[in-house]
Amino acid sequence: MSKYTDKLVMILVLVVVVMAFGMGAMWSKLQTIGQASQAKQADQATQAKPAQPKVDINTIKGLWDKNVIKFGDANKKNLLVEIADPSCPYCHAAAGLNPELSGQIGPQFKLVADGGTYVAPVLEMKKLVDSGKAAFVWIYTPGHGNGEMGTKALYCAFDQGKFWEAHDKLMTNKGYSLINDTIKNDKTKSQELVDFLGMPALKECLDSGKYDARLGEDTQLAGSLGVSGTPGFFVNETKFAGAYSWNDMQSALK
Repeated sequence: MSKYTDKLVMILVLVVVVMAFGMGAMWSKLQTIGQASQAKQADQATQAKPAQPKVDINTIKGLWDKNVIKFGDANKKNLLVEIADPSCPYCHAAAGLNPELSGQIGPQFKLVADGGTYVAPVLEMKKLVDSGKAAFVWIYTPGHGNGEMGTKALYCAFDQGKFWEAHDKLMTNKGYSLINDTIKNDKTKSQELVDFLGMPALKECLDSGKYDARLGEDTQLAGSLGVSGTPGFFVNETKFAGAYSWNDMQSALK
């Protein structure tokens, strides 16, 4: 019996060794396949991700030659750019005129005036523009989806020298609700928008379709700057993607 037992043990040991070798080879092959697959996926992701355009100070200066909402000229010491959508909640936070919404979207956006630490950048940029220390460009891109009519109202108001008046009303809590809950890009509701802004002269401009194509032009321009979400800012050539506090942006000033 012992001879048979010894022989059986040897056979079992041999089988185990062969199986272990086979499993090791298979595991090695699987690892190689997995690594190759990961490398391929990483390569595909790299190829799919568009290269970010190079934006230098000359690119920013060139915006003042475009058909955009602008204040001041490209010869100012500091050039400020906002890419926004009036239906975007984080654009409202950056505008600093909707403390109700700012408090809802996160404590980091609670304004200093309300006991928080957030300094709304748009308000500070406007101060610099009003004092003649900076020039400013505003560009639309669809960051939230409901801002088309509000943006066209801003274009029309700019024509009449009332951009900031219209902007400041749209960027309140009531303006946010009107744009996102009532107007929703509906051209037939232009009168409600005009009444809210208190600017009867905007009605003809809004209904004319004058700025329908401008939405796409602005969006394309924003894309050329590497901005697809809102808000996006440039302080001179330094890009800030998101609703940064002005405390984190002003170091880019000259």
